[in-house]
Amino acid sequence: MRAFASILTTSLLLGACGKPAEKAEDVRPVRAMLLEPQKISVIAEFPGEVRARVESRLGFRVPGKIVTRNVDVGAAVKRGQVLMQLDPQDLRLAQAQADAALRAANSNLALAKSEFARYQELRQKNFVSAAVLQAKETAFQSAQASHEQALAAARNQSNQAGYANLLSDSDGVVTAIDAEAGQVVAAGTPVLRVARPGDKEVVIGIPEDKVDALRNIADLQVTFWADREYKMKGKLRELSPVADPATRTYLARVSIPDAAQQIRLGMTATVAFIAANPNPVLKLPLSALFNEKGNTAVWVVENGAVKLVPVQLATVSGNDVVIASGVAAGQTVVTAGVNLLKPGQKVKLLVAESPAAPAVTAGSPGSPGSRQTPNLPAAGTAGAAK
Repeated sequence: MRAFASILTTSLLLGACGKPAEKAEDVRPVRAMLLEPQKISVIAEFPGEVRARVESRLGFRVPGKIVTRNVDVGAAVKRGQVLMQLDPQDLRLAQAQADAALRAANSNLALAKSEFARYQELRQKNFVSAAVLQAKETAFQSAQASHEQALAAARNQSNQAGYANLLSDSDGVVTAIDAEAGQVVAAGTPVLRVARPGDKEVVIGIPEDKVDALRNIADLQVTFWADREYKMKGKLRELSPVADPATRTYLARVSIPDAAQQIRLGMTATVAFIAANPNPVLKLPLSALFNEKGNTAVWVVENGAVKLVPVQLATVSGNDVVIASGVAAGQTVVTAGVNLLKPGQKVKLLVAESPAAPAVTAGSPGSPGSRQTPNLPAAGTAGAAK
């Protein structure tokens, strides 16, 4: 028992002398880059839609009820092809009325003409006065005018009857249908849209604060979401002087006359305005931005920890943003994992992966001047911080 008590006392004394285990400091791995002045050429990019340069909104020239629709969206049509038809019954009745009025005018003209000729003979024999002959001449002239009026009305009504068929005025492709069979439409109401073949263009919306800066830029590059490798030159053909009431942007049309056959109407395109900028600027990928209470900020790494620094943005350049103020060249900025950080957070800089060539993040051993390749995938943001 004495031996057991001695061993127990020794164990208790040794346990009391032990120190509590220290809590490991939370160090979060992040991607970062060293800010270096760069010269950019792309000063703005805008998404848009490929459209035909000429797209006609077709409508009937007379009111009526649509009875047939002969084409669908995407159908190729030829010049003179019947696209839709109205109920022709009312137009036929109006034409019959005009034809009857013309026949009556013909009869009145023939009667007035014969009367005038007969009274001319009587006047030569001095059987009637000059006033009577003048009245007959006036009646004849009035009958001629009535005949011409009825003839014009009959011809006009004949044309109106022909307008019951909506014909395509050119070769093209049907891009939209705005009315269906059974619908009653007014004269001139657009019921169908046809895009003419030929030059294509990209329609974009330019913000009001960039209209003046981009108006005189001649170098435009157009890329397409369906084929990222296909690039072509564009030309600003038209810039609306009035802002769109819904989007508050100015509609611009960029012509792409040499577009390949695989560029189809409705495709998504991006128009880049390119201009040489002699002044170096600081660029960051979009993934580096952090929104704090409506303000834009970035995480700057100093002495192995991060602090939040508000920044002002100048413009967007591709997948990057140009920084106007807030940070300076030589600072290290976190580019991925920004949503999982807090002020004073200890961080560990990771090696950046680039599809072109491996690069090392700023602050890594042996590469203080290296820089992360900007276009970081959005999906890697959260994964880098785990």
